[in-house]
Amino acid sequence: MDSGDQKELLGESFQGTPTVVPGQPTHTRKLYLESYGCQMNFSDSEIVASILSDAGFSTTRDEDEADLILLNTCAIRENAEQRVRTRLRQFKQAKRARPHLVVGVLGCMAERLKESLLEQEKLVDLVVGPDAYRDIPNLVEQVHGGQKAVNVLLSREETYAEISPVRLDANGVTAFISIMRGCDNMCSFCVVPFTRGRERSRDPASIVREAHELFDAGYREVTLLGQNVDSYKWNIDNKGVIKDDSQPVVRFAELIDRVAQVNPDLRVRFSTSHPKDMTDDVLEIMAQHENVCKYIHLPVQSGNSDVLKRMNRGYTREWYLDRIAAIHRIMPDCATSTDIISGFCGETEEEHQDTLSLMNLMCYDMAYMFSYSERPRTLAQRKYENDVPPEVKSRRLQEILAVQKVHAANRTKSYVGRTYRVLVEGTSKKKEDQFFGRTTYNTVVVFPKENAKPGTYVNVHVHNCTPVTLIGEITQEQPSA
Repeated sequence: MDSGDQKELLGESFQGTPTVVPGQPTHTRKLYLESYGCQMNFSDSEIVASILSDAGFSTTRDEDEADLILLNTCAIRENAEQRVRTRLRQFKQAKRARPHLVVGVLGCMAERLKESLLEQEKLVDLVVGPDAYRDIPNLVEQVHGGQKAVNVLLSREETYAEISPVRLDANGVTAFISIMRGCDNMCSFCVVPFTRGRERSRDPASIVREAHELFDAGYREVTLLGQNVDSYKWNIDNKGVIKDDSQPVVRFAELIDRVAQVNPDLRVRFSTSHPKDMTDDVLEIMAQHENVCKYIHLPVQSGNSDVLKRMNRGYTREWYLDRIAAIHRIMPDCATSTDIISGFCGETEEEHQDTLSLMNLMCYDMAYMFSYSERPRTLAQRKYENDVPPEVKSRRLQEILAVQKVHAANRTKSYVGRTYRVLVEGTSKKKEDQFFGRTTYNTVVVFPKENAKPGTYVNVHVHNCTPVTLIGEITQEQPSA
């Protein structure tokens, strides 16, 4: 897995946060959800909220009034698991005063740690894997019947396609649409194929329908989610055999095209791409539609081909550079970001320097950067020695962070002096009299509110910036970018 990792962006960590559904009808029981890790987990939490809403649960922001507490977990890095364990111990204390409280773990930690969490540490009452969310109401009833409950079975079919997610972001402007589940890439450092199972793509008609529903509900931006969106395919198997001759084959480029045509005022983003699978036809579709944002997250992980081979990434440094060249040939103004791992098994100082040199060639707008964390059951854990000392990993990560900090600041400065079409997302966290939104390049812009409203587009002329944020004001000028 790539951008779904528990990561750090120039020191800002993606934390699990409680989510709430404003205005949802009061039901008999209360659900408190915390989501950790990747966007897929947050999207899955919306599916869980929908399933449990049908079972009589409303969602609360207050953990103290909850009857059911669920943590949707990330297993990509050890520190993510430790944060979850800390929270579970806190909830175990709460159960002493509230014996009726049911605590459960969902997602990527579920399958791997089910015995430890249920039996050894006795931290939870139920454990549910990513493909078993429909079974949660039944499992809760098992707990009330005095049993520990677990379902971590993986599926080759489950996509939750017909479930309308309960939107938990609360801004009513941007939303995730899950287009596929699982992953067939066996990157040697990654646990996702073991925790989320094999790839299966969702019916494109259901994806387009969800995009229509979101637009009609006032949303103006959707992000298409998958562990590897470029490998999305419908009505064709891995051997290229068409499953149903009466139905069209839909690959990722065609899917983007269909979603973009829902409405020109519906922005389309996607995450995450894989360098070995990104094709020119996706880039050409992006270039054709103004409402498909000109921003691609293309994880490189390392700038050295030998390290990439040990990571089992399926491409070389040269292949990656070719894909970046194709992006800029077809969309010269396209912004790019990446993922980078420091200190992978056997990484030499020269190999680390290759990563820094590639960063200097790319000048990414943004990067998720972290030290290698060995995960059980992965190929790297079985085949390679985790032999880069922690202090070396840390030093190399700091060098990577320092390079990216300079590039990010320079990229942000390069956007100053132009006018952008910006989708208003909400009030700035720092100034109540300002809105924030993003450009097509995914750069955050803050500006005085004036008469703008969330969910609308405004033209903003940028006159200043911080290292990561643009500062501007609403203008009648037409966008210059």
